Amino acid sequence: MNPMGSTSHAKGRRIPLAVKLIYSAFLGVLIPVYLHSYGPPNFLYFCDIALLLTLAGIWLESPLLVSMPAVGILIPQILWIADFVAGIFGWHPLHIAEYMFDEHKPLFLRGLSLFHGWLPLLLVWLVKRLGYDKRALLAWTLLAWVLLLICYFLMPGPGSHPEDSNIPVNINYVFGLSDAKAQTWMPPHLYFAMMVVVLPLAIFWPTHLALGRWFAARP
Repeated sequence: MNPMGSTSHAKGRRIPLAVKLIYSAFLGVLIPVYLHSYGPPNFLYFCDIALLLTLAGIWLESPLLVSMPAVGILIPQILWIADFVAGIFGWHPLHIAEYMFDEHKPLFLRGLSLFHGWLPLLLVWLVKRLGYDKRALLAWTLLAWVLLLICYFLMPGPGSHPEDSNIPVNINYVFGLSDAKAQTWMPPHLYFAMMVVVLPLAIFWPTHLALGRWFAARP
């Protein structure tokens, strides 16, 4: 074994301490604020689970723990960014970033949600730095299925708490894209079953292929 080669490899995959501290400080603010404002169910969202996995991933420097959220949220976050930019011009084609323009929500609370814009970039950089772990597709898919089941059968549906818009409803859009009312173009169970199948095939799998092609796996 080449000792110099081992040292070089370790340095090449190290996440700078500044990144770890800044990211940790951000979550040190976001987590208590979200718990107070939205409650624990808010952390069932894919994007919030991705925040927590990324925190563990950067401290453990784990390719798997940064690859999982990358597989799961890169495409959805791109859609969020598109909906947010469209919302600046008064149009919400997907409704997934519409809450960012709700003046009833504190500006600071909405400002924290801007992580949807920079987290995808951070994840791409982390995967580039640490390498892509191909086990991420299966690991994230299984995690996503568990979260979807919890959200569909145990969490409130759209319009359940009109008096308090901060209470999470329709988490992970298991009832449709709108938090105000459920989709009506197909039976609810069929829509949910479609999500269980379509998300891995149309969202996670293409991202897995792209990451596997762009970033080599690290031993």
